[in-house]
Amino acid sequence: MLRDMFKKTSTLSSGEDRTSARRVTGYQEEAPFIPVGMWKKCNKCGKPIYAEDVRENFNICPRCGGYFRVHAYRRIEMVADAGTFSEWDAEMEDSNLLKFPGYEKKLAAAREKTKLNEAIVTGHACINGYPVVLGVCDARFLMSSMGHNVGEKITRAVEQATREKLPVILFACSGGARMQEGMISLMQMAKTAAALKRHHDAGQLFVSVLTDPTTGGVTASFAMLGDIILAEPGALIGFAGPRVIEQTIGQKLPEGFQRSEFLLEHGFVDKIVERKDLKKCLAQILKLHGGKNIGERSQEKSGQNIVEVSRGESRQSTSGARREKSKKNSGAEEGSLTAVEENHKAGVKAVIRSAWDSVLLSRKADRPVASDYMEALFDDYMEFHGDRYFKDDGAVIGGIASFHGIPVTVIGQEKGKTTKENIRRNFGMPSPEGYRKALRLMKQAETFGRPVICFVDTPGAFCGMEAEERGQGEAIARNLMEMSGLKVPVLSIVIGEGGSGGALAMAVANEVWMMENAVYSVLSPEGFASILWKDSRRAGEAAKVMKITAGELKELGVIERVIAEKEPASLETMPELKEELSKAMEEFFDRWGHMDKEEVSSSRYDRFRRF
Repeated sequence: MLRDMFKKTSTLSSGEDRTSARRVTGYQEEAPFIPVGMWKKCNKCGKPIYAEDVRENFNICPRCGGYFRVHAYRRIEMVADAGTFSEWDAEMEDSNLLKFPGYEKKLAAAREKTKLNEAIVTGHACINGYPVVLGVCDARFLMSSMGHNVGEKITRAVEQATREKLPVILFACSGGARMQEGMISLMQMAKTAAALKRHHDAGQLFVSVLTDPTTGGVTASFAMLGDIILAEPGALIGFAGPRVIEQTIGQKLPEGFQRSEFLLEHGFVDKIVERKDLKKCLAQILKLHGGKNIGERSQEKSGQNIVEVSRGESRQSTSGARREKSKKNSGAEEGSLTAVEENHKAGVKAVIRSAWDSVLLSRKADRPVASDYMEALFDDYMEFHGDRYFKDDGAVIGGIASFHGIPVTVIGQEKGKTTKENIRRNFGMPSPEGYRKALRLMKQAETFGRPVICFVDTPGAFCGMEAEERGQGEAIARNLMEMSGLKVPVLSIVIGEGGSGGALAMAVANEVWMMENAVYSVLSPEGFASILWKDSRRAGEAAKVMKITAGELKELGVIERVIAEKEPASLETMPELKEELSKAMEEFFDRWGHMDKEEVSSSRYDRFRRF
């Protein structure tokens, strides 16, 4: 019996490798048995750590203090009182409106791996007795990218919180917009921001907690809209990722760039909170904001400790009603004709172009820019400058003018016509101060009751270190939220490129129109192909899959009207374009001019709520 206690081993001679020894002797090395999940490796220090030690230490490395990402239910366990969390919308149907190949399989694999239906968990809970609505992103599910279902769950949760007069706490962790859903994913940025605007106007608290990583469209929407913004130590937070910025500017970023400490230094977060102190901090915030302790509600609720919330029927039914109302208010009534359709009816032969052809036309150097449209369409234009925070951004122009005697505010994203001018205007890529200037002009318009007309033409928001330092994501998010609630009619016209959140920040409008050869997309086809297919040469194929042309987006309901271009837009064709646009804008003012302020704002909310 004792002879079996020890294994016989072979001695390797000098120069003999272990593989050959196994081959000669028949010796098979056995790896020690380690139960799955017993050990974790810290990405910061590289050391193996006993998993239970990590869990007991709030998912923080006990050796170096490095933070592990936290699963949604574990996060809820950390901050919510035991037994108080009641989940909402745990099951939702797949959304693949673009019919993106392989997307359903990818979703199924994510569900199998994570045991989650989507990338966020929402519901009702209590924190030290204070009732709240919680939403927690889980990076295991497609990097917690924001598609329709994520946006819908957040919006439903915020809407329920507004009705019940409850605070909202959202834990952000995301790689950004879900590219497989194209422009539908981008619409979630506006939808969630609009819901939070209503929550804010109702006087209810929203606390945003930023965790590692918080980037892209999530940064540029709900994550940066908190009344109070907290962040975990060392979290990556930014609009564009570090690698994208480095590739764009050709420079190595300084250590600590885009980390939570960096954002605190630059004024974008209120407080950095250690994970072990987070529940205590949230409870204190709730107390200071007049939250009613569950104990104080005991008589009202007959001893119940948890507020029961209906999950689904009421929210879904009201959503359908909103869609119908939105259709009526949008001016896109059944039977109305776009300019393109009218041309077809009149027998004007249409030129069939590919999506990639439209991309190339939208980028042509001789295509009219925003100032050309302003000069052609408006009288008495007076340009205003500056954001009142940092500087005047040449990529955004705007001021006051008149349209057929009606005072209006006009704003445009402006590209240059020469190399020198393009450099001055940063090739039409706005910085944060550009978006803040635009918002300042919009709020001024609201004060004086002027309609707002925006001309959208940008490859995207500027991707650079300086933009991140000055809060690019927050500036875009702020525009989305504030535009959603403006009490004056807003019209946005995509005249060239409508690139990502940088375009959407000037397109949260009552109606969005597109020139026939303009494009509007979640990102450039080159970027799309590079990220999803690792081959930027497939940009033409990507353009087709993405559904970015005016006709396709009209069919999806993303825009209301297509402005025909009998010939590709140029300064030579501007008289014809002026005539077409003037007629359409007169109809717009007739449609919206009679509505009261609340109806105008409500209709805009409903427009984005339907996505």
